[in-house]
Amino acid sequence: MAMARITVGEDKHMAKYNGWTNFETWAVALWIGNDEASYKYWRACAEASVRDSADFDQAQIMLGQMLHDEIEDSMPDLGATLWADLLGSAVCEVNWHEIATDMLEDFKPSERAVPS
Repeated sequence: MAMARITVGEDKHMAKYNGWTNFETWAVALWIGNDEASYKYWRACAEASVRDSADFDQAQIMLGQMLHDEIEDSMPDLGATLWADLLGSAVCEVNWHEIATDMLEDFKPSERAVPS
């Protein structure tokens, strides 16, 4: 039987997990980054979001929404079960904007020094 993770004295929403907002966000980012086909697909989506957006902030929003929509749409139908509720709850905790921001780092416009 697995033991529950209990963090004493910390607000659940303030804790970090391996540098990410929470475990759920870390897990999604890890799976995207460690599966070659998924990585290549989402990297192409990141590049397209930068190309198709008016600015970098819009690209982050667009990519975050794409991540959310596609991953949520790919969830298995577990019916009306405890497992469906737990999976749905975990997906709701993912910080899609944080994953999008991380994926877009390579495409971020460089800050050029302005001559004085």
